[in-house]
Amino acid sequence: MLFSLILLCLLGSALSAPQSYPHVVHERRNMEPMDWVSSRRLERDFMVPMRIGLTQNNLHRLGDMLMAVSHPDSPDYGSHWTAANLMKTFAPSAEIIDEVSKWLVESGIARNRLHLSLDHGWIHLNATAAEVEELLKTEYYILTHPSGQEQISCSDYSVPAHVQPHVDLIIPTVHFSSRPTTMAHRKRYGGVGSPEVKNGPFRSDQAITLKKDSGLQNCDEYITLDCLRVLYGIKYKPRATRRNSFGIVEFTPQSYIPSDLDLFFKNFVPSLVGSRPKLESIDGGMLQFKITGFEYNGESNLDLEYAMGLVNPQKVTLLQTGDEIVGASFNTWLDAVDGTYCTYEGGDDPTVDAIYPHGPPGYTGPKACGTIKPPHVISISYGYNEVDLTRNYAQRQCNEYGKVFFNPMITWMFLGLMGSSVFYSSGDNGVAGNSNQCVNSTGQLDSKGTIFTPSFPGGCPWVTSVGATQINPGSSVFDPESACEQVIFSGGGFSNYFSIPDYQCKQVDHYLKKHTSQYSSAQFNNSGSARAFPDVAANGANYVVAVNGEFYLVYGTSASSPVFASMISMINDARIHMGRRPVGFINPTIYSHEFKSAFNDITTGNNPGCGTQGFNATKGWDPVTGLGTPRFQQLLELFKRLP
Repeated sequence: MLFSLILLCLLGSALSAPQSYPHVVHERRNMEPMDWVSSRRLERDFMVPMRIGLTQNNLHRLGDMLMAVSHPDSPDYGSHWTAANLMKTFAPSAEIIDEVSKWLVESGIARNRLHLSLDHGWIHLNATAAEVEELLKTEYYILTHPSGQEQISCSDYSVPAHVQPHVDLIIPTVHFSSRPTTMAHRKRYGGVGSPEVKNGPFRSDQAITLKKDSGLQNCDEYITLDCLRVLYGIKYKPRATRRNSFGIVEFTPQSYIPSDLDLFFKNFVPSLVGSRPKLESIDGGMLQFKITGFEYNGESNLDLEYAMGLVNPQKVTLLQTGDEIVGASFNTWLDAVDGTYCTYEGGDDPTVDAIYPHGPPGYTGPKACGTIKPPHVISISYGYNEVDLTRNYAQRQCNEYGKVFFNPMITWMFLGLMGSSVFYSSGDNGVAGNSNQCVNSTGQLDSKGTIFTPSFPGGCPWVTSVGATQINPGSSVFDPESACEQVIFSGGGFSNYFSIPDYQCKQVDHYLKKHTSQYSSAQFNNSGSARAFPDVAANGANYVVAVNGEFYLVYGTSASSPVFASMISMINDARIHMGRRPVGFINPTIYSHEFKSAFNDITTGNNPGCGTQGFNATKGWDPVTGLGTPRFQQLLELFKRLP
């Protein structure tokens, strides 16, 4: 809920006439959306739901705070934060609220129209397009897609120079969802789960017939649970299953098929036949069976068949996000697990995020806002191109991931501060973006572009980004893997938005000095100060997956992320059984010298894209396979030694 700002105390008497201040450009869209055309100016009396994100306190200390609870040498390792401490530490100051509110009131907005979110992070007001255009010195247009979908947007906006340091972002403005929702079967499936986004796994053209009694002899052709167990030395049966938690996030219309789970389990884990994940519905999240096929069921089936199979008897929680009308974005599930991030009428961006509740025929219940305790480990196999989002939008969301690592009860940087481990797949197109597109000289995504396209949230420094490897054709499960070069290429590279975190400086500096001379700053951010990804890798080729009653071979970092996350969930189980806490944000720990022996260094393969061979896997960290693939027993023992 929102409550009215007590502006009399904060502002005193407002001037009777609107004041004018010198403005500076605050945000400008990175590129114009493809296939969208500006059809007309927005009507002056159109009511715009404005949301002003205020600058949070202490964000400059966020990295240090996260390192303190996540680095193995820190005396505060594992001392995760409470939700109350997080809110108190990062809430905008009264001075910031005062200054922004004063600008609005002196610009002619009545005080009773201003509302402050419960976490003090957002000011909300409804204003006409004419008022907003005057406030932000911009012009709003209606953009139209050939499908008939429309969005309102501006190309840039400005705020007073003295207000700019106090504002993160304002929505709706330049943030634009360039992915039209599909109208197939009269359903407006939107959001990151829409098949048209094309960021899910890939599959073989034809169904396969399982080879009986092949054991481990064909793991170069067919990856199964047994192949993964031997490949990474997984020998562990969870014991603290009631106290541990492991979540998989899916976005409607993506949905698992129960009969497919049973088909897979019948062949590989008979004891799980009839088992289902624990469903946590977020904003009408549902299992939809009206439209089926690999594009709608492949991702969920893959994630759950392998996550449930590896961590059995640990229960897996399915965070099914968004209804079948508007779908969901990453902010939708973050709202659900962190009440301080969810601002109800003041947080999500209606031009990028699904807004709930939105009325019939979709979900009409209350918005999921801090309703779900985040699992200790969370795996998400979806992603944007970083350039799809503005820097401010991506930065605000990235900070949230870090917070959740501080306590097992909140979101990404904030998820990290709260004790959760968040894993994202790094992408399947090498140095290119979704649909193999790269940025061209005009700043547009283009299949013939030459500028490398990093992914998001994989490039956020407060998540663990997972790349893909393969067992080489003709090799055995006991031979070294290489970077994945079958059907997909491991996503990796260097962010254009996020600075390099301290935990990876040494490894990344070594790589840049020895292995990137063939490329220039015109192709990627080679400054040495950029966040580099992925962090780790796991097999991503030839997975045997049951989909729509048949078995197919599936490829992608969509497989790598839940597999790696499953191993961290088992490590948490061991620590909890010992009376210790979950590991939380693992990056500072795994980049430390002590953990070098816990990874198989991948030294062969590339991740092509954008008309190049991409980067190369080599000794040490690289932007193809990160630190390498896990050696589970070594990883387990090292984490068990930590307090």
